[in-house]
Amino acid sequence: MIEARHLRVLRAVAATGSFSAAGRELGCTQPAVSQQMKALESSVGTPLLVRTGREMRLTQAGEALVRHAAGILAGLTAAEEEVAAIAGLRAGRVRLVSFPSGSSTLVPTALAALRAAHPGTRVSLEEAEPPRSVEMLRDGDCDIALAFRYEGAAEEGEWDDLVVRPLLTDRLVGLVPQGHRLARARSIGIGELAEEPWIAGCPRCRGQLVRVCESAGFTPRIDFATDDYPAVVGLVGAGLGVAVLPELAVESVRPKGVRTVSVEPVVHREIVALTLPDLALVPTVAVTLDRLAGAAAR
Repeated sequence: MIEARHLRVLRAVAATGSFSAAGRELGCTQPAVSQQMKALESSVGTPLLVRTGREMRLTQAGEALVRHAAGILAGLTAAEEEVAAIAGLRAGRVRLVSFPSGSSTLVPTALAALRAAHPGTRVSLEEAEPPRSVEMLRDGDCDIALAFRYEGAAEEGEWDDLVVRPLLTDRLVGLVPQGHRLARARSIGIGELAEEPWIAGCPRCRGQLVRVCESAGFTPRIDFATDDYPAVVGLVGAGLGVAVLPELAVESVRPKGVRTVSVEPVVHREIVALTLPDLALVPTVAVTLDRLAGAAAR
């Protein structure tokens, strides 16, 4: 194996013509230079230098190695500088995946704070709902996944192999048309909506809706299902049904023609940032997790 320190010594010998002069340039002794040259020749399996009087002459193999050494050492220096920049948060990138309501509420605040503190850090954003976002993290397609799960509905050990950064707890609220008979109620039991047509959200939210309704003694009649929260609000506002959405989702749109009401029983979802254990040690990932937690605390 060729070591970078040996290449640096070889270049110094080639440039100065002797072990002693190379030693002076490198700040080491002549025997140390000689020893490193012997180690390098042993590694490559052929002589690299020939003594001619008081000077050293490169063999053909030595000339070839010196010719390549410049590019190798320059590449190593560039790599060292790039790694140092990433470690010092002067550079680097983070691939973030988030569900839509997180993208429009938590993510902008977090990324603005990140850019202000570390302008050299680049963040890419892609949208996906869990569990797809978590699969992307495990497959290496992102560095951080913003995800959620509902209380009592989480699968055992769902995230045990991941680093879980809790961000906030989000409550589900009911949405009814502005002219609905329950529009002015402060709080309603979900059973009071048993005969209503429903607009449901993403598959995970849809499953939670069915579980909550069935626990109240009825199965919801789902007329429309969409992952687009503004579409849910628009359908409710047009009088086509009722819905329950996380407060974070309602915050991300401007409800028109819609009233929000508290719903019993209260249902919460846990919002977290997920990453892999090794990625959690990367400075850019760690600081992005901190900024997401800061955005959630506001």
